[in-house]
Amino acid sequence: MNIDRRFFLKSSGIALASLGAGLSAPAFLRRAAMADTRGGKKILIAIFQRGAADGLNMVVPHAEKAYYNLRPTIAIPRPKSGDVNAAIELDEFFGLHPSLKPFKPLYDAGHLAIIHAVGSPDSTRSHFDAQDFMESATPGLKSTTDGWLNRYLLARPQPQQSAFRAVALSQNLPRTLQGRAPAIAMANINEFGLRGAGLGNPQSSFEALYGQGTNDLLHNTAQEAFEAVKLLRRANPTQFAPASGANYPRGRFGDTLKQIAQLIKADIGLEVAFTDCGGWDTHAGQGGSQGQLANRLTEFSQGIAALYTDLGDRMQDIVILTMSEFGRTAHENGNRGTDHGHANCMFVLGGAVKGGKVYGKWPGLEREQLFEGRDLALTTDFRDVFAEVIARHLGAPDLTKVFPNYQVKTSNFKGFMG
Repeated sequence: MNIDRRFFLKSSGIALASLGAGLSAPAFLRRAAMADTRGGKKILIAIFQRGAADGLNMVVPHAEKAYYNLRPTIAIPRPKSGDVNAAIELDEFFGLHPSLKPFKPLYDAGHLAIIHAVGSPDSTRSHFDAQDFMESATPGLKSTTDGWLNRYLLARPQPQQSAFRAVALSQNLPRTLQGRAPAIAMANINEFGLRGAGLGNPQSSFEALYGQGTNDLLHNTAQEAFEAVKLLRRANPTQFAPASGANYPRGRFGDTLKQIAQLIKADIGLEVAFTDCGGWDTHAGQGGSQGQLANRLTEFSQGIAALYTDLGDRMQDIVILTMSEFGRTAHENGNRGTDHGHANCMFVLGGAVKGGKVYGKWPGLEREQLFEGRDLALTTDFRDVFAEVIARHLGAPDLTKVFPNYQVKTSNFKGFMG
């Protein structure tokens, strides 16, 4: 059988990227094998809602009369309205979509903070461009070659770094983790390894193929791939069952969050985990308290609440950060949906989070207050949210290396990380 390199890279079930200039494979592997995996390590879990989630129906400005005028069929009823499908009251102004009910106990306990009217200063309504700008954290600049989380990893190097310091539970390495710092993508823990139908012993064949030529960059990639496989198999994270009665929703999103919890419990040096979920592009038939968006929010909130429950006391050292490329129009369209908008909302969860509050300056929904007369206006740059998380939670020493050409000031922070 003619075995080529592209076949092995596609059939291995893993993607390793960005080994870093000047890193020799043997030294890196020794550091990975001896990585410090003791408890107390700060961890960030980033979740991307791809497709532009409707922030106005996720966190409802129920005190805004204009909200109900703009959305005659899809608005969420006011709390205390007597409607069984009413918004869940957070304060006198905001409420949660009823499908986000699992978030309410976390909010009440002070472990969930919400930032509203947040997003990118770039006005694009292209999913591709907006996602790229958010993952690179350089809005409006398409030439950026790396992601903001990868730049964080470079800015805060670890002396004994695990091969699993940064992991994406996805088919391919996401834009946010691309760059010079090492990162791994895996579609599924159970499939993490080397496989190929009809190859006999694929590992031996793979090693033989890539063992040739010390100048071949793929030689180092292969060696690190095998070390990562061995490290994960030794940890055997699949042996961990959800704790404290955590009940993950069925489907890819719930399975992925469960596997992130397993990797954290395996103590193999995870610091940054990333995953995403789609289905948020609700141009038609969005629904209000029930329907298309409600179903997505049910899975979303149940999954994150299960992850929080499963990790238990570990959540004192973990922050979960959610994001979406932009929001949706303030007014519903003729198909009882919403179109591509501007500002949105983010959720930040964790034991160290100063939650129980909706952060951000509210711009209003009257026509003259809307961005371009149609969208929720931006009052918080998403980079300020990212910066607060990595500075105050992960301890990033130099934010200028993570957010180039952007002046991050502590005064920009909203205070949700203490």
